[in-house]
Amino acid sequence: MPMTLTRIVVNRSHRQARLDIANRPGMHKTLMRLLAHPAGPTPRKNGGLLFRLEPGLDPVLLVQTADTPDLTGLPGGYGTTDTRDLTPMLTALTPGLPVRYRITAAPTAYRPTGAPPDSVTGRRPRGKITTLQGQDAQAWWQRQAANAGLHLTGPTETLRRPFPSPDRPAPFYKLTQFDGTATITAPDLLATALREGVGKGKAYGAGLLTLAPA
Repeated sequence: MPMTLTRIVVNRSHRQARLDIANRPGMHKTLMRLLAHPAGPTPRKNGGLLFRLEPGLDPVLLVQTADTPDLTGLPGGYGTTDTRDLTPMLTALTPGLPVRYRITAAPTAYRPTGAPPDSVTGRRPRGKITTLQGQDAQAWWQRQAANAGLHLTGPTETLRRPFPSPDRPAPFYKLTQFDGTATITAPDLLATALREGVGKGKAYGAGLLTLAPA
């Protein structure tokens, strides 16, 4: 299955772009227009849409899709774009290969609420989803990385990414960026993680894992 990554240098003077930077659900709606053939009850997942906003004087959107994106779906003047095929990168994944990684993710866990078990099934409620921070977030990423076929080889740098979305507050809107080095242990698992993303909040700018040569 093909996979592409589009780099969009966002035009801060564009009204819709400014609104999207301040509201990720709106950004998600804008980027869904890049899917040439959205289909089924989960079009984002079917289209392989993942994205990450990298802030700065010239904010950059990294947008991953399963197929070549329909760039005409972006509002005119939204930003400058460059798309590349990720197939060569996927085919180059080999055990022991050192890489640098970056991911902005939503570390979460279900915490017990103290509610009694269900009177019929005897099962306790799943609990309340909670954002993880500090060492808990680090431990979460270490587990996720191992499940994704990566062995972390150096210290992990973290940076909290506030999630500006005043209309829909939710736990997984609190994002953390993880940067570091790793070696590949399981190329098949890593390819799946790259395609499908990691963790929750994928429709809101979380979960896109990117790699570069170490």
